[in-house]
Amino acid sequence: MRLEELLHRGDQVLVTAVEIAGALIIFVGAAWAALRFVVDGLRCRDAAVFTPIRLSLGRFLTLGLEFQLAADILRTAVSPTFDQIAKLAAIATIRTALNYFLRREIAQEQQQVGRTGPPS
Repeated sequence: MRLEELLHRGDQVLVTAVEIAGALIIFVGAAWAALRFVVDGLRCRDAAVFTPIRLSLGRFLTLGLEFQLAADILRTAVSPTFDQIAKLAAIATIRTALNYFLRREIAQEQQQVGRTGPPS
């Protein structure tokens, strides 16, 4: 096996591992948020109870998106073509915008929780 083939296979393994990590982070966050939603929803019907759940889910989504972007960057790291670079730029722009809006919403929610205090 040539060195180039070995590097390409190693890169594919790394990309797959990082993509799986990102997907697992998002899945764990969604499962945790769903469980908390059901448990807290049965105990208390106040909408303020769900704000910390949304904040936590937003953090999981942000982290998972960062891993997915890292996988895309790894994918194009080995001898990228112009087409691959253009696709990466588009994906990075979309994911960066998603992260920006998620972080902004998280900050707004945190300020709201800070003003109203934790739910009782």
